[in-house]
Amino acid sequence: MNDDIPAWCAANELYNALEPEARVLLRMAVAEGASKGDVLFHPGDEVQGFILLLSGHVGVYLTGQGGRDILLYDIRRGQTCIQTTLGLMGGHAYSAEAVCESDCTLALLPRNVFERLLEGSPVFRTYVFSAFSERMQNMMRLLEQVAFVRIEARLAAALLERADRGGQVHATHAELATVIGSAREVVSRRLLALAKRGIVTLDRGVVGIVAPEMLREIAETV
Repeated sequence: MNDDIPAWCAANELYNALEPEARVLLRMAVAEGASKGDVLFHPGDEVQGFILLLSGHVGVYLTGQGGRDILLYDIRRGQTCIQTTLGLMGGHAYSAEAVCESDCTLALLPRNVFERLLEGSPVFRTYVFSAFSERMQNMMRLLEQVAFVRIEARLAAALLERADRGGQVHATHAELATVIGSAREVVSRRLLALAKRGIVTLDRGVVGIVAPEMLREIAETV
């Protein structure tokens, strides 16, 4: 293998799909690590470059005037950040906060290199706009959920989505509230009601799913 090719590039699907000239430009991205709990950007920060998540999990949150958070979207391996793309293309600062939910590795592509790739590489351009489109659709679904779907249904769907193979959800009531765009007190009351019905069990930081079929029925009830 060519020693000039960074190790992360060889295993990156985007890099391997790019045109030869575009690959040379992508090698200019700087790979770095981040620890769980690290904040990658805050509201008002200037966008420094295009972020490629190589490993780990990042959550992007919006904070309201009352201090309540809502999870806008997750970023997983190989995915991009719509906040970053908007900032690079429109010149806007970040309006949300990105937090590492696990130890992460990411590559940062400088703004000028991002612009050269966007202009000169059809493959990179398709990748960016496809990811942007997918994120926008996810944001529209989130808006629809918050505006029109009952809290019980949103909570049930979130529990089913985040349960491990043992049927346990390792999250606090506050974290679940952030995920579904509600208040911790409201989520606590809804969880207690589900526990009284024998659908879930509650422990410190853990929600156990006892009756997943009943939870699915609730999740599907708009």
